[in-house]
This record gives sequence, structure tokens and C-alpha cells, in this order.
Amino acid sequence: MMEGRLSMVGVGVATTLLILSLLFSSVSSHDFPTDGTVLELHDSNFDSAISAFDFIFVDFYAPWCGHCKRLAPELDAAAPALATLKQPIVIAKVNADKYTRLAVKYDIDGFPTLKLFIHGVPMDYYGPRKAELLVRFLKKFVAPDVSVLDSDSAISSFVEAAGTYFPIYIGFGLNESVISNLAIKYKKKAWFSVAKDFSEEMMVAYDFDKVPALVSLHPSYNERSVFYGPFDGDIEDFIKQNLFPLALPINYETLKLLRDDDRKIVLTFVDDEFDEKSKKLINLLKAAASANRDLVFGFVGIKQWDDFADSFGANKKTKLPKMVVWDGDNQYFEVLGSESIDEADQGTQITRFLEGYKEGRTVQKKMAGPSLIGYINSLIGIRSVYIVVFVVAVIMIIQTINKEEPLTIGHGEDQTDEAWSSSLAAESREEYQGGDKED
Repeated sequence: MMEGRLSMVGVGVATTLLILSLLFSSVSSHDFPTDGTVLELHDSNFDSAISAFDFIFVDFYAPWCGHCKRLAPELDAAAPALATLKQPIVIAKVNADKYTRLAVKYDIDGFPTLKLFIHGVPMDYYGPRKAELLVRFLKKFVAPDVSVLDSDSAISSFVEAAGTYFPIYIGFGLNESVISNLAIKYKKKAWFSVAKDFSEEMMVAYDFDKVPALVSLHPSYNERSVFYGPFDGDIEDFIKQNLFPLALPINYETLKLLRDDDRKIVLTFVDDEFDEKSKKLINLLKAAASANRDLVFGFVGIKQWDDFADSFGANKKTKLPKMVVWDGDNQYFEVLGSESIDEADQGTQITRFLEGYKEGRTVQKKMAGPSLIGYINSLIGIRSVYIVVFVVAVIMIIQTINKEEPLTIGHGEDQTDEAWSSSLAAESREEYQGGDKED
């Protein structure tokens, strides 16, 4: 009898020790700081880190990469803010040039490559890299798909916390289930909420007079739209059309937003998008956009982005403003008789341009530069530039040897130098773009 009890005690002690050993081994294997420092990961602790945190943002970098060096202080600045969120996001980095097994496993083909791991599942990150914008962008991934607001103060707090980077949708008197699936689908691009209880002051403030109503806000552009239904099918069209402001300034960041939109883009080229004449024209474009939601309206200043404008034949020698319709790939359309816009009665000229396009009075042309995707990835890996330069140099040497002439400095070498200088200029830009990588 005593022997049986001792046996039972022994089993109990052994079980307890086993559980304790598992607990301690689990703690030691996940012994990562959570104070907002950037974690340095490697082969031996990478999987443990991914398992330890629900949300972990990983920078796959190379020590020699210029873009990586510029990104590092931004990540250091963002890490403490992300660590204090209700659902913390940890920032980590991996020397993928050294730990090649991880680089191969996660298809790292350039530096830096950024991935957000959500419950262990990686997704590519193409958003902004400046610390403040990075924090705002990543906050969306840990926020509820649809926030439920039950008071005026809750509505105001939600809008303030959402910031100005993304559009905001608030369903006043709308059931959460109506927009939940769409909120999941467009979570990376907008904030979604439903207001259950609110005052008439909120109705006045957000400019709607009946419920249910879905209000879209673009805080940074001071724009607002209201949708009263029907909420069974047209609601997605409303959400998609209001992801952008009525007139979108075209730059590297906004081109990324256009990547998933299948609408044609009405591009207007001006000399300087910030001068008073251009601002008046942009207001007219907004009016046209509100009546033509099947198109995206964008504008570009030659002074702001001359290379992009020149791809459409718009430059300082061109009569401006100039309008074209871009397919988002490498084709665009000019409207016969509406190649440019005079200063007088520009609203009528915009209407005439749109009528001409829809009636097919167009000339199709090919861009002189990259397509939309090309511009998103326009700063190609520096290694690719080196390869191009090397190949050109080898061809020149072979041609010279075949001619049995000594190597001389000629026109062809000047062209190579220009390509080399262009690549170095791109690499040394102070404000590098969200998609910049080096191979």
C-alpha cells in the first residue's frame, strides 16, 4: 500500500517537474525585450521571435546597403511608439546578407525587404518608411476591423486617433455586419467604424440628414462624401471610389495606391501644382471628378516630378496645362482638339475633354518611360545598374578589339558615364521612396 502511494507521489513529482521544465524552457526560448528596442534576429532565434509575438515587423537588411542605413534610425524611432500600442508591434531586423537561409526562405531579393508577421504569417510591406507615418500605417493592422462607437466623444476620439494618412469611413446608424466584410477587404487602405449613438450635432458636423448613412472622410484633403444606400451592392463602389481624394496629387506614394485600382486615370500636367493658377484648376478637376467617379483624376507639376511628366510628352516646352487619360500601364490617350487647356473657361474645356474621350475622339500613344508598376519600382537595384554598365563596357571592348583599334574615350563611354551618374544620383537621394531596394 505504502509502495503504491510512493509510486503515485513519484509520478506526481515527475509530472510537476516536467511541466515546470517546459514552462521554463518556453520562457527562456522567448526571452525577448518588449521595451521598444529593435530586436536583432538570426538563424537560432528567428522562429522563436516569430512565435513569441502576435505582431512583429521585420527588416531584412544588408550592412552595405545605403537605403538600409537610412531606414535604421526610422525603425529605432518607431519601435517605442509601436511597443506601447494596446496590441503591441515589435520591430526586428535580420542581416539577410549573412543569414542566407532566412533570406532564401522568405524570398528576399533586395534590400531592405520589409515584412509584417501577423500570428506567424508574413505579408510584404510597401508602406511609408518615415517613423511617424510607419507607426500610423502599422497601427491599422492591430486595430479592430470595424470600431463600434457609442457616443459623440467616441466618434471624435476615433477620428483623431485614425490620423490623416488613410481615409475614414463612419457608418451612422449602420449595422456592423453591413460593412464588416468590406472592412476586412480594405483594411490596409482605410479605417472603418459604425456609430451606434450620436447627437444631431454630429449629423451637422458630418453633413448628413438621415440614417443610415455611410460617411467617408479624407482629413488631409478636407473632403467628405455621404452615401445613403442601397447598402446591398453599391456600397463597395462607394468605398472604392472614395479611397482617393477627388483630385489626387501623383507621386511615388500615391502611385502605389493606384496599383490595385482598375479605373483609367485622367492626368493633368501643370507647371507648378502649388501656384494659384494650378490650385484653381485643381478645384475644377474636383468638380469633374465628383461627376465622373468611373475615372480617377490626378495632377502632376512639372516642377514636382518632371521625369514622370516627360513620359507623357509634358515638359517646359509643352503648352500647359495638358490633359491625357492613362491606362495605368504604358499607354495613354490624347483627345483630339483638347491637347491643352487655355486659361479662359477651363471648366468647359475639361468637360469637352471628357466628352471627347468617352466618344472615342482620341489618339493612343505609348509612354516614353516606365508603366505604373515600373515607376513604383523605378529605382532599380544598384547591382542591376552595375550589370548594365558592365555589359555595355564589355560590348564596347569587344567591338574595339574586333576593329583592332586602341581604346579611346568617345561618345559611347560618355553615355555609360551618364547611366552611372544617374544611378549614383538615385542612390544618394535624401528622401528615398517607399519601394526603394538594392539587390
